[in-house]
Amino acid sequence: MSDAPSVTTFVVGDRLPWSDEASVPNEKGPFDGAAIYHSGIRQDCEIRKISALGATVGSKLAPALGDSVAIELATGQRPAGKVAWARRGELGVRFEDSIDVVALLNRKLVSQTPERRTMPRIEVRCIAHLKCGGRFWPAMLRNISSGGIQVEGEDLPANGTFVSVFVEGLNIPAGEVVWRGGNLAGIELFEELSWTSIIPWVRNAVRKTAD
Repeated sequence: MSDAPSVTTFVVGDRLPWSDEASVPNEKGPFDGAAIYHSGIRQDCEIRKISALGATVGSKLAPALGDSVAIELATGQRPAGKVAWARRGELGVRFEDSIDVVALLNRKLVSQTPERRTMPRIEVRCIAHLKCGGRFWPAMLRNISSGGIQVEGEDLPANGTFVSVFVEGLNIPAGEVVWRGGNLAGIELFEELSWTSIIPWVRNAVRKTAD
């Protein structure tokens, strides 16, 4: 069993988790394990992205579009939904009723041992600023985890640039730009971002999207 952290992405806000697949490079896992139920058959699957409204699932099942399925999460939740799209080894499931993503995050963290507890990747949209020396870059935060962030913006700093990151309501450690792709940049943080600081911030972000 791999000791690598899961790269399952939790999507904040009332958005489906496949509307912007290009924002994250293809991941090879590991992903959070789950099970999918279809026509009385239970099969193991992977949760690649999940939001309040649906999930992107890695599965060998090949249901038809519109088929009813249920996804059994590691937390014990079993949201029902319908297949919105399917391609090789992957399904998009739209839930019949929305789920509480923050509660799902909390349960995932509680299930981890304290010494191995790390924040998973969270996809969120909010304004950010990068600073290097006397220069500032406006950007859009796209996703965040305990070890890094992804931002989008024009003329972002080059690979190897050390930057300070500013996001309202969240104290983010400085980091280094470690990859660039078009208008996207990945920043590796010099210090791990604590889950105890991210969870309240995520909860507030969810509240803002609901207002």
